[in-house]
Amino acid sequence: MSDSPAQIRLDKWLWHARFFKTRTLSAKTVSGGHVRVNGTKVGKPAHKVGVGDTLTFAQGRDIRVVRVVAPGERRGPAPEAQQLYDDLTPIKDSVPRSPRYEGKGRPDKKERRQIQLFKSGPLE
Repeated sequence: MSDSPAQIRLDKWLWHARFFKTRTLSAKTVSGGHVRVNGTKVGKPAHKVGVGDTLTFAQGRDIRVVRVVAPGERRGPAPEAQQLYDDLTPIKDSVPRSPRYEGKGRPDKKERRQIQLFKSGPLE
C-alpha cells in the first residue's frame, strides 16, 4: 500500500471526530456534495484528507469550518475527538435577539396609550 498513514477517508474522519453520529450519515453528507475540502466541493466519501486540510460543512443550522490536526485511529470519547481538529468557525452571539427590538411582540402599557391616542382623533 502506498497510502501514507497521515491520510484517512473523509467520511471516516468526520465520524471519528464526532461530527456525525454514524459513519453512514457522514458518508451521505459527503456524497450529497455538502462538504468542501480546501474550498473544493467533494462528492466521494472515500476522498482522502490529511493534516492541514480545511473542511467546511453544515451541521444542523450552523456552518462548521475545521482544520484537520490529526487523522484519528478510532472513534473515542469526546475529549479525544476534539483533539483531531481546530475549530475555525466564527463565534456567533449566543444571546437571542429580543423580539421587542425587532418591532415585534406585544406592546407595553405606554405603547398601548400612544396607540389609543393615535386611533382616537384630537376631537374626541
